[in-house]
Amino acid sequence: MTSSSRQPGNPVPPAAAASARPSVYSRFIPREELSSFSAWDPGDLGGATAAGPAAQASGEAGRAGVAEQLAEQLLLARQSGYQDGYRDGLVALEGFKQSFARQATSQVGALLQSIGGQLDALQEEMAKALVQSAFGLARQVVRSELASRPEAAAIVAREAIDTLLLSARHITLRVHPDDHAHVAEGAGDVLAARGARLVVDAALSRGGCLVESDIGVIDASIETRWLRAVAALGGQPPWPAAGPATGGPREGG
Repeated sequence: MTSSSRQPGNPVPPAAAASARPSVYSRFIPREELSSFSAWDPGDLGGATAAGPAAQASGEAGRAGVAEQLAEQLLLARQSGYQDGYRDGLVALEGFKQSFARQATSQVGALLQSIGGQLDALQEEMAKALVQSAFGLARQVVRSELASRPEAAAIVAREAIDTLLLSARHITLRVHPDDHAHVAEGAGDVLAARGARLVVDAALSRGGCLVESDIGVIDASIETRWLRAVAALGGQPPWPAAGPATGGPREGG
């Protein structure tokens, strides 16, 4: 009968249709049937609850990797900077050494050149002083010789006359008054052989003489002989002026 009552063409009553739909509360599970449960967290939506610890571990590992990379890059940067600085320091040091060497060489060269010039000047001054001392000593020796050996004037007179050519005529020998007697005694034979005249000349210094002839004059004065001697030593100091010390002309003589 039931089947016949639901044949096509016979609509179901509204009350029966409403009783046939399941109730909304029939979807809840009774508490006593639950063995375990946990509180629901809004942050667990989309399956985040199960993946949370793994994501955190992955994030921490990523951060650790980034930190390690940064530390490695920093170490590499420090090593590179140290190497660059060390290399640049060596280049700068080498440049400083070369510059210092050039400067020191220039200064030492200038110093040596200055010292060399000063030494040369000092040697020149010492040489001049030595020559002057030698000249002074020579003067003293000549003066002492003239004072202790007045007969030496006769030797000078003989040598001066012997220098003349045998063809010379009109020979005149001029000597200092103090040397007249010594020359007449020591060179008298030579004067007689050459027909020379012995003449006193107060203008001459002791120890020298002047020979005149028709072919020339021979100056054997002490001044001329002195200048010839010192010229060989590179000097030109004159013989001191004639006076009592040298046996030269005296007032009233």
